[in-house]
Amino acid sequence: MSEKTTPKPTDIRPPFTLETALAKVKAAENAWNTRDPERVALAYTEDSEWRNRSEFISGRDEIRSFLSRKWVKELDYRLRKYFGPLLRIKLLCV
Repeated sequence: MSEKTTPKPTDIRPPFTLETALAKVKAAENAWNTRDPERVALAYTEDSEWRNRSEFISGRDEIRSFLSRKWVKELDYRLRKYFGPLLRIKLLCV
């Protein structure tokens, strides 16, 4: 990965090192913050299943629809992912 290009979340695959895990978290955060449902949905498999409170979402089409509705209402929405110290310890011990 070049420092000048931002990888897509799907570009970074297991097995993860600490460096690639941090890059995966940042790439996912960057994709979500584009607020582009198409781009975000492509980071998930066709058979992905999500739950948002009482709503159950299945597959990319429903993910796109959900995110479109979400971002119409949540105009200032920004995702901030935190790669916590416990997860770091877990990764280093595997």
